[in-house]
Amino acid sequence: MTVLRLARSELKRMTGGLLPKLTILALALVPLLYGAVYLYANWDPYGKLNQVDAALVVQDSGAASADGTRLEAGRKVAESLVDGHVFNWKTVASTEEADQGVSNGTYAFALKIPKDFSANLVSPGSFDAANQAMLNVTTNDANNYLLSTIVDKLTTAVHTTVAKEVGEETANQLLTGFGTIHTQMLKASDGAGQLADGVSRLHDGTVTLHQGTGELKSGATELYNGEVKLGDGATSLSAGAGQLSGGLTQLKDKTAALPANAQQLADGAAQVAAGNAALNAQVQAIPGQLAAAEQAAQQAAAQGQRSRVVASTSRLVAAGVLSQEQADKVVADVDATPAPPAATGSASASSAAKLQAAAAQVQKLADGSAAVSDGASQLAGAAPALSDAVAKASAGADQLAGGAAALAAGQQNAVDGAGRLLQGAQKLDDGAAQLESGAATASDGAGTLAAELARGAGKVPNPDDAQKDSLSKVMADPVAVSNVSQAKAGSYGAGLAPFFLTLALWIGIFMLVQAMRPVTLRALASNAPAWKIAVGGWLPFLAVSAVQASLLTLVVDVGLGLDPAHPVLMWFLMLAAAMAFSAIIQGVVALLGSPGKLVVLILLVLQLVSSGGTFPWQTTPEPLHVVHQILPMGYVVSGMRHLIYGADLAIILPTMLGLVGYTLLGLAMSTVAVRKNKYWTLKTLKPEIAV
Repeated sequence: MTVLRLARSELKRMTGGLLPKLTILALALVPLLYGAVYLYANWDPYGKLNQVDAALVVQDSGAASADGTRLEAGRKVAESLVDGHVFNWKTVASTEEADQGVSNGTYAFALKIPKDFSANLVSPGSFDAANQAMLNVTTNDANNYLLSTIVDKLTTAVHTTVAKEVGEETANQLLTGFGTIHTQMLKASDGAGQLADGVSRLHDGTVTLHQGTGELKSGATELYNGEVKLGDGATSLSAGAGQLSGGLTQLKDKTAALPANAQQLADGAAQVAAGNAALNAQVQAIPGQLAAAEQAAQQAAAQGQRSRVVASTSRLVAAGVLSQEQADKVVADVDATPAPPAATGSASASSAAKLQAAAAQVQKLADGSAAVSDGASQLAGAAPALSDAVAKASAGADQLAGGAAALAAGQQNAVDGAGRLLQGAQKLDDGAAQLESGAATASDGAGTLAAELARGAGKVPNPDDAQKDSLSKVMADPVAVSNVSQAKAGSYGAGLAPFFLTLALWIGIFMLVQAMRPVTLRALASNAPAWKIAVGGWLPFLAVSAVQASLLTLVVDVGLGLDPAHPVLMWFLMLAAAMAFSAIIQGVVALLGSPGKLVVLILLVLQLVSSGGTFPWQTTPEPLHVVHQILPMGYVVSGMRHLIYGADLAIILPTMLGLVGYTLLGLAMSTVAVRKNKYWTLKTLKPEIAV
């Protein structure tokens, strides 16, 4: 019995009637029911999100940005969301209504833009009150678990877009500020250059100032010394003026009666002149009188001579012609002269001579008295003016004394001031020296400042409008992702297709053991070799599974529009997977019987969680990593991805060879099962359990 005859015999048994044919047809369509229908239902769920109702609450009141423009970020976000049609947005008036709608399932979720959204976006312009702008999202996993993840991605995209727009505007303003700083630094550099020139001139001026303060200090020293001497002179002047004032006061007192005395003197002098004139007349008459007296004397002898002389001299003394001394001398001479006995001619001659001499003196006296009278008259006339002049001189002396005292006091103040001036000049000179030194340092510093400002201005960016636009975009979004996709799934369904096609193929082949016998009893009763019986039992499984793989590939490629990069190679890989899966499933069930179906189901579950169909297999627990390396489904899923998405084909040949190996493993198990079942036992005739 050949292998093909065994396979044909089993196929004829399976297709001998209408019901068996329908059964085989149904089994062939099982992968379509699981794989194709699931992929059809989930082919593009993200493209259908616009059928999901979502609440949108916009409470943003807007805000004024730093440049005065009005920012309505909340309204712009809402408009972009509605225009994007990602979800079926429903505008809701209040947050309470939106939350209630999410709670009762009216809305899948709610996105709320608060009142201060725009205000917080522009708040970084104020360093004292910067706040983050918030987007409030309300979800409910009871509505859908995956929807929360999708909403997180949506809000992240909104956050990124808004942050990029606001960041770009902020960066633009910052770059504009850099340009302003650059311009102002250039102006500051020019100003610093002017400052340097001015400080240089200031330094020259401070040198001149220092020289001037040195001269001022020398002059202040001379002034102080002169003021000291002047002060001493003023003190002496004050003392002398005091003495002068005192003397003039006394002189004024002494000359107060001068006019009256001078008048009396003039009057007395006039009387003396008149008396002298009369006396002169009397003296002129004396010789005659003397002659008469001589005659009378001679007549009277000498009885009354002396008395007459005394009386005459008394009258002359009284008249002021003779002084008392002269009169006493005349009387003494008369007493000393002896009277002549008879004639006294010689005595008379002597007396006459004396009288003539006295008359001459009287004449002089009269002339002097007249001169005295004239002088006294002039003195009397000038005495009032003299008295007034003395009075005025006394008053002036008083003023001079007061002024001299004030001068002395003021001069002391001047001395003190000159001392302070000298000290100030010294300090001024010291300060001028320091100023000169500081001005030199300032001149150097101003020059350095101008140079550094010019150098710094060259380092401060001064972008033009095009550069600002480019730089602000980079600053707002500094990290860009260059997403080079070496192999890309066209849709969500295309991303799941490798896993679900492989899984559906395993399930479809697993269902074959419900209607097909892994090994026929007729073949076991024959003398055919075990390996032929095993291969003959496997070939019907391979034929139906190949039909399953072909139908599944055709429907997914043509019906769903999978459009694989390598459709023929994909079909060959599906056939290779059907070959390996059918051999393993047929071998396990043939070897273990009805419990083998449970083992196949366990293998399905293990491969379901370890093949990396959804999440990378590396994210599974460590024990499942071993399962992934041993069982075939993970390799088929990886190979399908490379063929569908157009990735590197280097792994396809090893995968194919691996599937051939799994096929041989399955046939080996079938061969062992045939050898085992060649010998019937009571358990074979009546198994403990039949499924």
